[in-house]
Amino acid sequence: MGVRRSFGSLEQSSGAPQPEELAEARAACQRRKLPSEGLPVRYLVPDSEMEISAVRASGPGGQHVNKTSTAVQLRFDVAASGLPAAVKTRLLAIADRRLSTEGVLILKAQSTRSLASNKAEAIARLHELIEQAFEVPKARRATKPTFGSKQRRLAGKAQRATVKSNRGRVRED
Repeated sequence: MGVRRSFGSLEQSSGAPQPEELAEARAACQRRKLPSEGLPVRYLVPDSEMEISAVRASGPGGQHVNKTSTAVQLRFDVAASGLPAAVKTRLLAIADRRLSTEGVLILKAQSTRSLASNKAEAIARLHELIEQAFEVPKARRATKPTFGSKQRRLAGKAQRATVKSNRGRVRED
């Protein structure tokens, strides 16, 4: 999948991140309570697997919102990515409404008025989702209730039945 860039400010002359983008990414990580020493190390998403475009932000902001496109929409094709198959499956299960019918993960960041910080936040959120998908869920082991827990449950049911039966009309026998 090719990378579509809408604005020249999003493009880089080299593949290495610029110092201001690293600062923005660290700030976004701190806001989202991610490690501030950069992005997670298990899988760093290459630029070729992300499609980033600048779109108009919604919500309040006066004339500024109508004139500039500072919100960032990040599209990540899960099936075409270089993730392991098990991680792809878990990512598809996690991504809920952010996943399109074609299996493309769509993230929109518009919390700030800065295009660079919104881009950094979108990338940080993508890495956060991928980190969640890398964690293998613990398998549930089926267990039986103990004898004591069964006895306590039955005693509670009997007591509740007695309370309910005493709520009726009083009979004089």
